[in-house]
Amino acid sequence: MIKSQQEFKSEIRKNMRDGNGEILITHLLNTTEDLKAQARLFAKLTIEKGCSIGYHEHINEEEIFYILQGTAKLNDNGTDKILNTGDIAVTSNAGHAIENIGDETLEVLAVILKF
Repeated sequence: MIKSQQEFKSEIRKNMRDGNGEILITHLLNTTEDLKAQARLFAKLTIEKGCSIGYHEHINEEEIFYILQGTAKLNDNGTDKILNTGDIAVTSNAGHAIENIGDETLEVLAVILKF
């Protein structure tokens, strides 16, 4: 399978998970049609300066964040960590939140896998 950028579907979520501002979600793959694995999300998140996704938990799931561009503050199950371009965070059966704390747009590849 090959998908062109024109086939990607995007949506804007305001105050996602009680976070701040708007998050642009670009769905790179439709997890019910494009993938055979137990995935719930395969998307690029675009988070502008000062915007965030609020704290939430993943039960029987793990979410992988790969920082494509920018600087993020990640609340990793109650502990704050700074992530930069090229860093990866994995949340498995726990909670997290993410915020753009840099001066540039934060871009994150996000994948949610179900157990």
